[in-house]
Amino acid sequence: MKKNNSIRSLFLVCIFAFSFSVHAEQNYPNHSVRIIVFVPAAGAADVLARIVAQKLGDATGQTFMVDNRAGMGGVIATNLVAKAVPDGYTLLQAGITTHGIGPSLYANLPYDPVKDFSPIILSATMPAFLLVNAQLPVKTVTELIAMAKTKPESVNFGSPGSGSGPHLVGELFKIVTGIPSQHIPYKGSAPGAADLAGGHVQFMFDAIAGHQPHIQSGRTRVLAVTSQERFVAYPEVPTMKELGLAKVDGVVWYGLIAPAGTPRAIIDKLNLETRQVLAQQDVKDRLTAAGIQTAGGSPEDFSKFIKSELDRWRPVVKSAGIKPD
Repeated sequence: MKKNNSIRSLFLVCIFAFSFSVHAEQNYPNHSVRIIVFVPAAGAADVLARIVAQKLGDATGQTFMVDNRAGMGGVIATNLVAKAVPDGYTLLQAGITTHGIGPSLYANLPYDPVKDFSPIILSATMPAFLLVNAQLPVKTVTELIAMAKTKPESVNFGSPGSGSGPHLVGELFKIVTGIPSQHIPYKGSAPGAADLAGGHVQFMFDAIAGHQPHIQSGRTRVLAVTSQERFVAYPEVPTMKELGLAKVDGVVWYGLIAPAGTPRAIIDKLNLETRQVLAQQDVKDRLTAAGIQTAGGSPEDFSKFIKSELDRWRPVVKSAGIKPD
């Protein structure tokens, strides 16, 4: 009799737990959600995260908070999410740095970039722009290359960090053009953009968002973009392909991911809500102005994309001999 009662009690507990879980998924979100961003505030990744967070909050009636956790090429932020409770309340705005290049750059990561995460959606892509300090006596890419070859000690290039997407594009630029240029890594786009405008580095590949104030003030000049077509918000800027440098390509990307084990119902809801946010015209307009193109697709699409990016950048990191800061 006691055994039967124990079995019955266990059965009821399981039913209650299952019902509670289903109820929690159906009512998600019922309190604030945190989006971890692996870079400091003010850069393109931060701009994207805050726009999406605000709109998701409007759509769900809950607060979506942006939490900047910069450091170690995104490892700190990514590990925090990998170890979080898989309930949909701690998300990562992942990117090419965390789930494209980083896994080939850092040995013995405390997480598996594929197995420890549940992809939600590829939010946006953005080409890297080639920017120079406006005091530099160059107005074209050809002139920049010529100057770098004749005065190699006077032309250094900056990036948002070692192993970042823009850094890898800069390394490709060096390889393709044969210019000798020292890489100067920064802790995010904002300090790099400030030093570029101040003349402490001479050129930089980067998403354009954090550089716009310096472009508008005339301290930074845009020479080219790595996209296949000219970017709609900067139609006067030629592509690297047009300039005969088609191999200098690279797209910076960002997307939302959750810890592995997050219920599929929550993943699907976040995917749907984010797709609807990215389809809003005012969101498209704001992101385009910042040099960002909205993306989309299913969780499966994003999962395949991440795996392809890991495969793509692994040999590049190895051949360039890039080491983390």
